[in-house]
Amino acid sequence: MTAESTELPLAAAFPDADREQWQRLVEGVLRKSGATEATGAAAEDALATDLQDGIRVRPLYTAEDGTAASGRPGFPPFVRGGRPEGTTVAGWDVRQRQVHTDPRRANEAVLADLENGVTSVWLTVGHGGVPVSGLAEALKGVYLDLAAVVLDAGADFAPAAEELLRLYAAAGVPAAEATGALGADPLGLLARTGDDSKLRVQLEAAARLAGRCLAEAPGVRALAVDALPYHEAGGSAAEELGASLATGVAYLRHLTAAGVGVDDACRQLEFRYAATADQFLTIAKLRAARRLWARVAEVCGAAPGGSAQVQHAVTSPVMMTRRDPWVNMLRTTVAGLSAGVGGADAVTVLPFDAALGLSDAFARRIARNTQSVLLEESHLSKVIDPAGGSWYVERLTDELARAGWAFFQEIEAAGGQAAALRSGMLRERLATTWARRTEDLAHRREPITGVSEFPFLAEAPVEREPAPAPVSGGLPRVRRDDAYEALRARSDAHLAATGDRPKVFLAALGPVAAHTARVAFAANLFQAGGIETVQEPAAVDAESVAEAFARSGARTAVLCSSDAVYGEQAAAVAAALTSAGAVRVFLAGRPGERREEFEAAGVDAFVFAGCDAVEVLSSALDVMEVAG
Repeated sequence: MTAESTELPLAAAFPDADREQWQRLVEGVLRKSGATEATGAAAEDALATDLQDGIRVRPLYTAEDGTAASGRPGFPPFVRGGRPEGTTVAGWDVRQRQVHTDPRRANEAVLADLENGVTSVWLTVGHGGVPVSGLAEALKGVYLDLAAVVLDAGADFAPAAEELLRLYAAAGVPAAEATGALGADPLGLLARTGDDSKLRVQLEAAARLAGRCLAEAPGVRALAVDALPYHEAGGSAAEELGASLATGVAYLRHLTAAGVGVDDACRQLEFRYAATADQFLTIAKLRAARRLWARVAEVCGAAPGGSAQVQHAVTSPVMMTRRDPWVNMLRTTVAGLSAGVGGADAVTVLPFDAALGLSDAFARRIARNTQSVLLEESHLSKVIDPAGGSWYVERLTDELARAGWAFFQEIEAAGGQAAALRSGMLRERLATTWARRTEDLAHRREPITGVSEFPFLAEAPVEREPAPAPVSGGLPRVRRDDAYEALRARSDAHLAATGDRPKVFLAALGPVAAHTARVAFAANLFQAGGIETVQEPAAVDAESVAEAFARSGARTAVLCSSDAVYGEQAAAVAAALTSAGAVRVFLAGRPGERREEFEAAGVDAFVFAGCDAVEVLSSALDVMEVAG
């Protein structure tokens, strides 16, 4: 066999497919499903998804959608990574967060983490963490020349930094070998607390720390640019990027004004971003952040080799749920994977119970092992920029970078990060973004598994020791499950007061094939508000519904069936339910032309895919609480 004969030109055996051919196939599927009669580009557009920041994700990307060259790993603009070798040599830094206030307990948790795969410690000090005086005990037994320590000390960053540097010296760690981060972030503290009375003093203290690190411990970074306050206030990915850039620029200005060279100033910053379960958005955000910071450094006159952004990615607190917290394991796994693929230098996976209080040993172990599986078993770190070259990821990176840069320019035009925080401009912008997202959550356009979708009311609550209260007074801290958590809390209060949860009777009409889909929809919807659904018997009619409703113990009911069956039975069944004492009757489905007929028969409200679930459930609980 010759070399020529072994070649299998398989691609040549198939005709080239073009976009128009693909669109025609899409047209057929959409037409058959009844979604739309659109053709050509309009049919393709029907499958597009709108993200925040004005970004629209299309269903198909080709080479025609490519963007400008993103460079090589380790070279400006650093889209493909801050180091030529990426994480292929030693993986990324597995960084575990520690929030115990008792130094002894903190030390036990730190040692357990380091003995089981963690490579650096993120330690809360001062308010909400161990006292500065207890830092030595919290780090007792830690090999400070091997494990980096990252401080989160808030307003106590200066004394905490002094104590950590003292511990390095006491442990005999050579200054050139010390690694870690002191976490000074005066603007992040302003965002958290709203208190700018000591901002100038804090900025001066941060600059002094940077100078000391450069002179004594060049492997230690003095300042953190923490974007989590903006993410946790409901900001979008682009707003998170823009705020981080504005903060970084403010620190560069202050450091260089204090006499620090721009290259050294860049090396003193570590950026912190949220990693969410939206894997592609997270990957693109981290890649865009490096590109944007490379541009800032270039304009500031930094040398190309020193302008790579050092990134710490943290799984999003906003996405963590308090109900069915076990699902958080899945969310943090996807978020951790996204952070690694996106090129983060350090990754923190929050334990699945982090929203409930102090995490227990099991939750911390799962968080550690999530990263161990990604690194050791999935070999995720062995490929440099695995998403690079994807037309979708490259385009999303470009669009997100442009949106982030536009917001950065808005903040700069408002006078910079400090001025934007003081004036309320940043708060208002983030609140507007969160209000839009809240609408999506309420209408379940953004579903929350285990909360707004597929809730499990019978699950025993997961209880944890309360965590220290975080600093407050500045930007709010939001969670995706806030509205549904409030509804579930009302259900819990009803259960505690009466011994039963609020109930709704599912009045299934007609044969199983006719009512199954809407029964499942209604059960899912009402259980999301903590309302127990009762369906006994499996199907009812106008003659049997009154007796079945009385046995259910419910005070409200929802009709469930097909539109055709509704036309035959809904009015009579609704009237029978009203006569039987139902204080509110819902119908699952859009009313269409028969709204007036159904309402005249006793239907009070209609529930359907895309309705405001939070409003429906809140009003239902109002009625049930009064009736109870």
